[in-house]
Amino acid sequence: MPKIALFPGSFDPITRGHEALIRKALPLFDKIIVVIGDNTRKHTMFPLEQRLLWVRQTFADTPQIEVACHHGLTVDYCHEVGARYIIRGVRNGIDFGYEQEIARINKEIAPDVESVFLLPDAGTEVVSSTMVRELLTFGKDVTPYIPAAIHIER
Repeated sequence: MPKIALFPGSFDPITRGHEALIRKALPLFDKIIVVIGDNTRKHTMFPLEQRLLWVRQTFADTPQIEVACHHGLTVDYCHEVGARYIIRGVRNGIDFGYEQEIARINKEIAPDVESVFLLPDAGTEVVSSTMVRELLTFGKDVTPYIPAAIHIER
């Protein structure tokens, strides 16, 4: 049975931090599905089609990575595609507390799905989509914070 993992997020936009974590997870799994989901608490800056394109461009060189979108609970999508793992990045203690709560609820809903937490490499732990959006709002260059494969103009 192949080891399939999901890496869910809004990717609004995808950052070098996301890219680094997903590439770090590659040796652990046979396939990683990067899932752009709907977070009912977030208002996105970029349309879904643009975010899908950026994630596909970022991982165009990696056949082990698929890109999809899903509207609903991540654990439900895990069951739809046969994934038994959810990969999450944890930058700090605040992230850990938040991710731990979600992992516990996911485990209650789907005992067969395991959450895997990965720490970012030095230099990418400060990069967030929120920071990139803020810089874009004020007309700043975000090139150092986004994957080389994509270009964002605002």
